[in-house]
Amino acid sequence: MDEWVISLIEGGGYWGILLLMALENIVPPIPSELIMGVAGIAMAHGRMDFAPVLLAGTLGSTLGNYVLFLMADRLGYERLKPFVDRWGRWLTMEWRDIERAGQFFRRHGRWVVFVMRFMPMFRSIVSVPAGLAHMRHLTFLIYTAAGAAIWNTILIMAGSWLGRRFSEAETWIGWATVVFAVVAAVWYFWRVFTWQPSSGKVED
Repeated sequence: MDEWVISLIEGGGYWGILLLMALENIVPPIPSELIMGVAGIAMAHGRMDFAPVLLAGTLGSTLGNYVLFLMADRLGYERLKPFVDRWGRWLTMEWRDIERAGQFFRRHGRWVVFVMRFMPMFRSIVSVPAGLAHMRHLTFLIYTAAGAAIWNTILIMAGSWLGRRFSEAETWIGWATVVFAVVAAVWYFWRVFTWQPSSGKVED
């Protein structure tokens, strides 16, 4: 995947970054750490500039999150219940968890959206409860864009730092992405196999 990301950024430039960052939220696993890290390396080598890289990455991230938000906003909590009841084990949650999350989100949603942008395993998923809770669209877009801009800045600067110091920086980022994906997969399956509903019975 790292070679595909690198080739798309080199061929598509800033538009390639925008597309990848949008897809990162809709079609995982395309990690933003890899995308923005490679863009930072290109910046360190003089092939790209900071401002358009940040703009492309932030617009792409916001657009991808907004797609998930709109889907969840259209669905709503009520239509989600049969799905959660049926597939609770694989989601590692039950309906009461959804209800508690919805109540919390209605009170603190804007800050949850902002803070979750800095958490790799949750920054895309958070768009779903925001949509289910019917958060105001403009509020969602503002806090998503703000969090994404800060996170992308960190990734760009980290990639730029690597690009200035190591000739094989792309390889470093590629391996880091693989390690992260493996850890995330192990964590998820551990959650699935150890999860039990509060009733003590698992749905078929």
